[in-house]
Amino acid sequence: MLIIGLTGGIGCGKTTVSQLFEEQNVPLVDADEISHAIVQTGQPALAQLSKAFGQQVLLSNGSLNRDYLRELVFNKPKEKEKLESILHPIIYQVMYQQLEEFDSPYGILSIPLLLETMHQDKVDRVLVIDCLEETQKSRVKARDQLSDSIIDSIMDSQCSREFRLSHADDILNNDSTLELLKPYVKELHKFYLKISTGKNNKHPAK
Repeated sequence: MLIIGLTGGIGCGKTTVSQLFEEQNVPLVDADEISHAIVQTGQPALAQLSKAFGQQVLLSNGSLNRDYLRELVFNKPKEKEKLESILHPIIYQVMYQQLEEFDSPYGILSIPLLLETMHQDKVDRVLVIDCLEETQKSRVKARDQLSDSIIDSIMDSQCSREFRLSHADDILNNDSTLELLKPYVKELHKFYLKISTGKNNKHPAK
């Protein structure tokens, strides 16, 4: 199976594009959904976090104290690296397992921080959903009701638009309307079907 890594900055339209690919019956696995699922109460990853960061990482009901963990790793590279070393291998393992359940020429892993975490080697092609930074800001402001300063800080924490584009195998511009976006997704779908012919089913990272 050819594996496409779908990524892009906040407000670029990753969810919209993901839904359009799913309408083409393309299997898609979302890293954000998995990252939440693996730290639910009773999951092994939660026990690993508790062992690594202490009981303070758990709430009184045994669930993950997300606020505490977020504050713990904020601007602390070593703590963030420790967190990622625990979660990322599990996330990718689950994503690959879920994709392998499908009989499809290609599949998509939606990974918002694919390039920030330098994991592009775990996919066959990187698809960047792109739009102007002004478009990003206006979409996020309308969707999440965030202030300009918070939006700027989020965008600053992500890799630059130039960096994303320079590491993309494929770029999908999403500055316009949904109706104009749909045919481009269909063209990419046809392209991925074409190049997936003869692709070895084993992922290169395995």
